[in-house]
Amino acid sequence: MMLLSLNVGRARAVEYTDQPEGVTGIDKRPVDGPVRISAPGPKGVGASGVAGDAVCDTRHHGGEHQAVYAVAREDLDGWERELGRALPNGVFGENLTTEGLDVSGARIGERWRIGPDVVLEVTSGRIPCRTFQEHLGERGWVKRFTHKGAPGAYLRVVEPGEIRAGDPVEIVHRPGHEVTVALQFRAVTTERELLPRLLAAAEALHPEALARAREYVEKYEA
Repeated sequence: MMLLSLNVGRARAVEYTDQPEGVTGIDKRPVDGPVRISAPGPKGVGASGVAGDAVCDTRHHGGEHQAVYAVAREDLDGWERELGRALPNGVFGENLTTEGLDVSGARIGERWRIGPDVVLEVTSGRIPCRTFQEHLGERGWVKRFTHKGAPGAYLRVVEPGEIRAGDPVEIVHRPGHEVTVALQFRAVTTERELLPRLLAAAEALHPEALARAREYVEKYEA
């Protein structure tokens, strides 16, 4: 398992975002390392955990529990075959393009060591939005991406440091529960009846998803 590429985005003006200044950092490109990884602070205030990476709409992106976004190269390859077009590393807006790692199959709270110093913890899957769809230029993309159910993983920074493309990735902790990124994604998008199962991940889960699971249980299972 390895970090195939490390990708950062620059703020760019586009017509298809509702970000107040009309800019987005979704167009991420591979860079040479090393790049500093650190906790960015709470959502709404903090942005990306990757130095030099622009997160423009902090209402929905960035912050402690969405500090870094990872996508498996294997998933990009699968989409290449389906879409009939090349999908370079970073095209999904991911900071980390991995190889040999089942990103969407990772468990919430799973920890990865990348290189000698950095440790990241899986918190949730990525919810697709209009900006993602228009950036990719595929009609119906939000629905299609959601149906696939392989959203990639958001991560929080447990131990900061520097990483670069080519660094090994090691799973250093795997929780005992069975709540994967893919399961969490389905629960908050298309299969709300799965929400109670997310509670097994407890505080490792993204707080917004945890709140939704608790609200569902209180409403329907009390």
